[in-house]
Amino acid sequence: MPVRALGIAGAVLAGVFAFAEAAHWRSSRRRLGDGRGVVSCRAQPQGLTGLSTEPRMTAGSNQIIVVLGYANHGERPNGINRFRARAGLRTIDPAARSTVLIFCGGAVIRRTPEALILERFARRTLGFTGRSLLETQSSSTWENIANAIPLIDEELTPASTISVVSNSHHAEKARDHLWQMRPDLARRLVRGGDYRFGEHPWVRPIAAVRGLMALRMLDRENAGQAISSDD
Repeated sequence: MPVRALGIAGAVLAGVFAFAEAAHWRSSRRRLGDGRGVVSCRAQPQGLTGLSTEPRMTAGSNQIIVVLGYANHGERPNGINRFRARAGLRTIDPAARSTVLIFCGGAVIRRTPEALILERFARRTLGFTGRSLLETQSSSTWENIANAIPLIDEELTPASTISVVSNSHHAEKARDHLWQMRPDLARRLVRGGDYRFGEHPWVRPIAAVRGLMALRMLDRENAGQAISSDD
């Protein structure tokens, strides 16, 4: 292959990877909270509600980390669930007052709930020894959040922050659902540990395209509902 063609191919690949990194980075920082109602954490500057770009501020807080499951064909966690469990654990802030992980997901394909598969992997393989709760009934992202809310309410304190963990775009979609259902809880949303620069470079471009398409569809649905409510 001529040197020029190699250079063009390299530039195209670099552009694709840069696009994917930027898309995931941006998504991990969207639809977060505004810091209102969290008494022990430094309040975030107020801007567009749900679109804060501030870093995670969990020192001194009571962390609530919601880890979303993915359809699993067997008893062993697939690659996506392994990633989400790891991202949930790396969301834990050692400087937090307390931390509880809420693993979400029902038995969508097999008999074992995704939540249980996530928790087993976190404890048996990753060495997690902290507190956890299981939400084992949901079969969609909307249900993940709806069914996690009662568990969040049970754990809620004035110092609580909430992180939703998945891949970046899916987590943003789930945060949007929480804004729709419970804005009072959504104001406590802070970044999870789903984004790391350079992680899974061959998967990210495809995930970015799919995730952005799903979020665009979600935004259209939200806009349609807003118009309908105004009529």
